[in-house]
Amino acid sequence: MLILAIETSCDDTSVALFENDNLLFMDTASQIKIHAKTWWVIPEIAAREHANNIFKVLDKVLKNHYPNEENLTIFKKINYIAVTTNPWLIPSLLTWITVAKTISKTLNIPLIEINHIEAHIFSNFIERKKEDITFPLTCLTVSWWHNEIYYMKNMYEFEKIWWTQDDSAWEAFDKVAKMMWLTYPGWPIISDLADQYINSHKEEKKSKNYNLFPRSWLDKEKLDFSFSWLKSSVKREIDKRIEKNWSLTDLDRQEISYEFQEATIEVLWTKLVNSSFKYKTKNIMLAWWVSANNRLKEFIKSLIINSDINFIYPIKNIYSMDNAAMVWINAYYKIQKN
Repeated sequence: MLILAIETSCDDTSVALFENDNLLFMDTASQIKIHAKTWWVIPEIAAREHANNIFKVLDKVLKNHYPNEENLTIFKKINYIAVTTNPWLIPSLLTWITVAKTISKTLNIPLIEINHIEAHIFSNFIERKKEDITFPLTCLTVSWWHNEIYYMKNMYEFEKIWWTQDDSAWEAFDKVAKMMWLTYPGWPIISDLADQYINSHKEEKKSKNYNLFPRSWLDKEKLDFSFSWLKSSVKREIDKRIEKNWSLTDLDRQEISYEFQEATIEVLWTKLVNSSFKYKTKNIMLAWWVSANNRLKEFIKSLIINSDINFIYPIKNIYSMDNAAMVWINAYYKIQKN
């Protein structure tokens, strides 16, 4: 059974070809350098770039496994096409939905529509057996817009139980990076600067008995999120240091990155673990971009080390990003279910 998987919900053009549960080839064209100029993914620009990349990526994926065959011949071998249809940037989604539906209708290949959030959750099943993940569980998703906790009774029953009231953690990472004139996307460089501070100021950290930034707890019982006022605290601290020294030093950026990251991930891991207690689950899961944050994973692991809670996150950081493999795995299990 051949599955062609397509993901273009934001700014990555990703295509993969799978045979049952075996990845034959995947290719992803990134737009990060283009959107770094505007510090934001402009939907119309992203859609145009998808249109520019779409057939290059598709051709590369098809020809990698079948180098001597025409694309039409290869398409006739495909049993299913899986494509992300919602939610996210509509212009980006429509680019590939149009192509996928055209191929599906022309060649009479079944089309499987995939929810982007659900696909990210299913990225935890990539390179794992179905039996490796036990239910019920609570799952934390963190992307630019979405910061939510889901209760999963099984693979196919999801319930969104808590969510962000304003900004998500990933959005906060990007905007704090912008405040300090760093690069886009913000979370990788913020995490890197935080690691630099940890490695060079271990003794100083041990002696500190205060937090530079507040924790956005809101109501602990409800487990909702809010990171807008944390961003405001960071902005005030940056302005204070610039007013005093006329600019930010490298040490300033490292310390602010470290303190901001600590404030963010403490809220994330606390509310995720508390959700497992509240819903009486023995399993917790991370999904989406910030699930690649090593500091967050270290915190959670240290917190549950003496408990019977099982912690699951994508096996490879690439699966935390937008990619066609997560679309495939979601489609694969939908086919198995039906």
